[in-house]
Amino acid sequence: MDQYVIKGGNPLCGEIEIGGAKNAALAILAAAVMADETITIENLPNVRDINVMLQAIENIGAHVERVDIHTVRINGSFVHGYTVDNEYIRKIRASYYLLGALLGKYNNAEVALPGGCAIGSRPIDLHLKGFRALGADVEIRHGMVAASAKELRGTHIYLDKVSVGATINIMMAAALAKGRTTIENAAKEPHVVDVANFLNCMGASIRGAGTDVIRISGVEKLHKAEYSIIPDQIEAGTFMFAAAATGGDVTVKNVIPKHLEATTAKLLEVGCRVEEFDDAVRVIACHPLHHTQVTTLPYPGFPTDMQPQMGIVLGLSSGTSTITESIFENRFKYVDELAKMGANIKVEGNIAIIYGVDRYTGARVSAPDLRAGAALVIAGLAAEGITIVDDIYYIERGYEAFDEKFRKLGGLIQKVSSEKEVQKFKLKIS
Repeated sequence: MDQYVIKGGNPLCGEIEIGGAKNAALAILAAAVMADETITIENLPNVRDINVMLQAIENIGAHVERVDIHTVRINGSFVHGYTVDNEYIRKIRASYYLLGALLGKYNNAEVALPGGCAIGSRPIDLHLKGFRALGADVEIRHGMVAASAKELRGTHIYLDKVSVGATINIMMAAALAKGRTTIENAAKEPHVVDVANFLNCMGASIRGAGTDVIRISGVEKLHKAEYSIIPDQIEAGTFMFAAAATGGDVTVKNVIPKHLEATTAKLLEVGCRVEEFDDAVRVIACHPLHHTQVTTLPYPGFPTDMQPQMGIVLGLSSGTSTITESIFENRFKYVDELAKMGANIKVEGNIAIIYGVDRYTGARVSAPDLRAGAALVIAGLAAEGITIVDDIYYIERGYEAFDEKFRKLGGLIQKVSSEKEVQKFKLKIS
């Protein structure tokens, strides 16, 4: 099984390019099948979840052409089935986007219940509430969600809780429904806006994305389009926090600085220098790092997907910090692994109390989920000695060429698949 082996202690320095946003790309790929003409999507991240989604789309008959690793052409006119189920699609959270896409286009969809990282309860009740409000009959049977309607009709939908997935799914289904749909208490995340912009490029009529009220006027059909996905704010933030944790100086390129404001604010609070450019952000670490308090919130608040990476930085900051996790209850699974590296963190309910230590020390740890795995890699790069990170398939679900990008910044990290390769790495860097 693949692992990362890391020799820590090198400050990360240099420039790094950020890829397309995974969370936007997954929804956009699903939405692409809603047109009967060819859709070209650029800046696609080459990660495991994306490849699983493309395979699922191909399995229902859509034509998928990989122009290159970051560009794909999709034609949904050949779709011959509305049932999406295989062992891989059950492992990714974003499988549910095919419900909204297929229901919107064909008034019929049956998709395996979503999987993804075990970071806490992530029910899809708001998705189903939205589909039912649009006129669909929805039921769960044999591990599948089945939705069908004679026709979808626009309506007013209030989301009891801010939900990115439900906002996007309802938006897709409503794009081809008859009449007008209003979504209140909608999620404002950048990838919600990106999906709305993509649908509008295909001929949809969606207004208000990025605010808490989205208005959709249903259209008869969608047409061909070319679209480039926004940069991944979570990948960008991961490298920004890696610069802080390792005492480095990193310029993160191909980003939208506005999307990173919450991350930037916390880096400034711990004492780092942050310089913003039109499409880049430079992070210059300070010593010592300062303590602070963090609460995860829906956008534009501090993102839950950045919480483990922030925890790594605060674990090396002077004094006592706290992180309050208000989104997912199992986001602190990395804490037990980080303790093996010398961190001093106590979790009480949804709050982590972090007592800063001078340094981490290398250890063998396991990635419990995607973002926690990325955080443990950062800890390894900051630590004294050798760290081995197991279960890196979680990390590869959402980060492209993760080890290569860190090597470009001077990190000593290698992907290995045997003890022999671990020993070879140790000899090479000794």
